[in-house]
Amino acid sequence: MITISDLTLLKTLMGPADANWSLLEQSFPGKMLARGSEIHLIGEADSIETMLQTIEALLNKIQRQGELNPLDIISALAENKDGLLEFEAVLINTRGKPIRPKTLGQSKYIQAIRENDIVFAIGPAGTGKTYLAMAMAVAALKQKKVNRLILCRPAVEAGENLGFLPGDLQEKVDPYLRPLYDALYDLLGFDIFKRYMEKGTIEVAPLAYMRGRTLDDAFVILDEAQNTTREQMKMFITRLGFNSKMVITGDITQVDLPPDKSSGLIYVSNILNNIENIEFVYLSEKDVVRNPLVQKIILAYEKYESNNGHRTDSSE
Repeated sequence: MITISDLTLLKTLMGPADANWSLLEQSFPGKMLARGSEIHLIGEADSIETMLQTIEALLNKIQRQGELNPLDIISALAENKDGLLEFEAVLINTRGKPIRPKTLGQSKYIQAIRENDIVFAIGPAGTGKTYLAMAMAVAALKQKKVNRLILCRPAVEAGENLGFLPGDLQEKVDPYLRPLYDALYDLLGFDIFKRYMEKGTIEVAPLAYMRGRTLDDAFVILDEAQNTTREQMKMFITRLGFNSKMVITGDITQVDLPPDKSSGLIYVSNILNNIENIEFVYLSEKDVVRNPLVQKIILAYEKYESNNGHRTDSSE
């Protein structure tokens, strides 16, 4: 047991909406209880001792800097990981760094991809939706579970102005696919990525390129799916072939479609949520692993929109 008599210190340790506390709980193999000013730990002696050391280190950090964020929690857990729960690595990137889920929500997301043919990951920016899906895809390719990777995005912002942009069609849409290229460079390295692209093992393309195809032996990722229309979403998910997986990611709070178009990602969640081998995973601000300021921004937007009755997709 640890007693924190300073309630301001305790509140900072817990974090907004108990986000910091949630991270600590996810990493402790026993049970953690907060009762008033006391924190009780139930579990193996080694795990309890490690968690006590971690909490003490975090309290010292709060006293030094006056605040605490999720990245501080993750760093403290990494430094004191012996005896604590550590999620299994999905892949080792080109810099020798293990790619693994960092929150319980991300861990459930990875498990959903392993166990289902189609997974929808819905959540705010910074929750690792796309990057973890791509890590799983690269791992499946390296393990020869699939023969190719197909990654796509809707080029919504281009709209009817594509014809005014310089270059051929591929050059026109490449800027919208750049985030996918960046992730692949990190996971594979530029030379291997280039070789896979030349052989057709990896295809990065706008959503429109999927029409009329059947995608067998493939790991297929649709990113920014909140910007698909109902018709595009139906077209995409019906491309699924044999021995294939699909991961569809998106943030339903950032729909860029015209007012007269409704989001296919919002629409499909009402249709396919009870079908076997299809799973919807909902990530939240607690799963944000970017700059801690991102989590604060998300919470601020949610609070403002809740107070003002704002709806992201006005056509729904």
